[in-house]
Amino acid sequence: MLSGARTFGMKALTVCVWVGILFAAGALSGLGGPGVRGGVALAAEAEPDIDAIIRAIDEQSSILASDFTATLTIVTQDPEKGAEKFVVREFRRDRENKFLLLILEPRAQMGQGYLMDEENLWFYDPESRKFSHTSLKERFAGSDARNEDFTQSTLAKDYRVTGYQSGTLGNYQVYIIDLEAVHNEVADPYLKIWVAKEHNLVLKVESYSLTKRLMRTALFPNYIKEGDVVIPRVMIFVDELVPGRRTQITVTEHSLADLPDTVFTKAFVERANR
Repeated sequence: MLSGARTFGMKALTVCVWVGILFAAGALSGLGGPGVRGGVALAAEAEPDIDAIIRAIDEQSSILASDFTATLTIVTQDPEKGAEKFVVREFRRDRENKFLLLILEPRAQMGQGYLMDEENLWFYDPESRKFSHTSLKERFAGSDARNEDFTQSTLAKDYRVTGYQSGTLGNYQVYIIDLEAVHNEVADPYLKIWVAKEHNLVLKVESYSLTKRLMRTALFPNYIKEGDVVIPRVMIFVDELVPGRRTQITVTEHSLADLPDTVFTKAFVERANR
C-alpha cells in the first residue's frame, strides 16, 4: 500500500490500486531511461537536499527560453452530470508571467478566455464582450483543475518544507515531501507531494485545507520532455469531496515556437472571437 493510504480507509485503497496501475514501469515513457536527469543528481545513500529538489522542480518546469503553445483536452467525469469535455488552446510565456487559455469547445462556451498579464488574471465573456477579474485559485470552467494549474511551478516561492520521507509510488522510488504555504495567495495551505528520485518529477500531489482536510489529489503519470524542460502530458485531478468526480487533461500539439507579443493582449482575445 502507498504511504499515507491507511488513513483514508476503503476509498484510499481504491485510489492506491488506481495509482499503482498509472505508475507501473514505463509510465514516464516520455523521459527515456535512467540516464535522463532533471535538476539535482542525488547519490543513493546521500542525505537529500529537499529545498534544492523543490527548486529543481520549479526550474525544469519553467519555460523561460521560449514560448509554449498546446491543445488541451479536458474531460470531467461527474457522478451526477456525467462527462463534460472542453478543448482549449493554451499559450504561455513564463518569463513574463503571462498565459492565455482560449476555449474552442464546447460550442456554447467557445470564445471564452482566461488571460494572465503579469499580476492580473482576466476572464473574457464573448457574449457580453467584457473582461472581468478572476483568481488563480478558482476552478477552470467548472472542472477540477484550477487556473493556477496552467501556470509555471513556483513551489519554492510559495511553500516551505516541513518534512519528508522516502517511499514508493507504483514502481517508482520517491520522496514524499510535506509543504506549508508561506502566504495566502495560493489555493492550498498545505501540500504533500510525491517526487520521483530519479528525475525530480512530481508524480502526485495531495492538497489540504487549513484544517488539514484532504481536498484534492492530482496525478501526473506522463511527461513531455523538450530539451531541459519537462511538461505534464497527462494530468488527473480527483475531487476528494465528491466521490467519483475527477478531471483529466491531455496535452497535444505542443510547440516551443516564439509567439507574437500581441497574443497576450485583450485585443487578441477579442479578435479571436470574431
